[in-house]
Amino acid sequence: MSWLTEIIRPKIKKTTPKEVADNLWVRCPNCNQMLFSKELKESFYVCTSCGHHLRLYVEKRFRLLFDDDKYTMVNLPKVQDDPLKFKDIQKYTDRLKANRKKTECNDAIQVARGKLGDIDSIVAAIDFSFMGGSMGMAVGEGIVIAAKIALQERIPLIAVSASGGARMQEGMLSLMQMARTTAAVNQLKEAGVPFISILTDPTTGGVSASFAMLGDVNMAEKGCLIGFAGPRVIEQTIHEKLPEGFQRAEYLLEHGMVDLVVERKEMKPQLVKILKVLTAHCKK
Repeated sequence: MSWLTEIIRPKIKKTTPKEVADNLWVRCPNCNQMLFSKELKESFYVCTSCGHHLRLYVEKRFRLLFDDDKYTMVNLPKVQDDPLKFKDIQKYTDRLKANRKKTECNDAIQVARGKLGDIDSIVAAIDFSFMGGSMGMAVGEGIVIAAKIALQERIPLIAVSASGGARMQEGMLSLMQMARTTAAVNQLKEAGVPFISILTDPTTGGVSASFAMLGDVNMAEKGCLIGFAGPRVIEQTIHEKLPEGFQRAEYLLEHGMVDLVVERKEMKPQLVKILKVLTAHCKK
């Protein structure tokens, strides 16, 4: 082995559009800085150079939120695959198979329960790596099931969103999930059961237009994109230049659309404080 090969840095795998993988080195999608995976883990998967919050797999999200990395997965009922027999350049069934193999998950949502600050809670998290976190029947069913458990056991529900919107391959059946998830959240509100919505990058489309913006408290990760349509679509529609930082978490905080914006390392401490306040007033 020559002296040159000994000092060459290892190959770096980009993280865009995928989330942080378990590689030795990754590259920040915002500043292109090389990041050592061990240091990245210690920084809660936030770039130590520019502060960019990298996207997370749901498993990592659960481990960051639940006490002592302990939680129990909730089994979700399977929904019908490809009810419309949809096909574009690829069959919808083939897309599902490919994404299931890639993520080792049945669909874009996972639900788990455990303790947050010693408070029994249920967390429903959307995985952006599964078809852009798009909301179809499976995601809608996951939110509804999580809300039912929270309602029956009177424990807080936390929804963590990362989605590009509705799943077009399911057509109207996908759009119906906006109404279903909204109704499920409203049942919690009527019963006085806390519902907290955590918005991460990105939270857009039908998810942002339904349950994601209906939390008793809406929390957002620093710098994340939040909106219905993307900035480019809006600019093309209104033929005007959008303000700096438009649809970013900080902009929405200034305009009263979210309640607080936090860095990832502060997410759990802030969440626990809020849960203690809300559960103290939860109806018995």
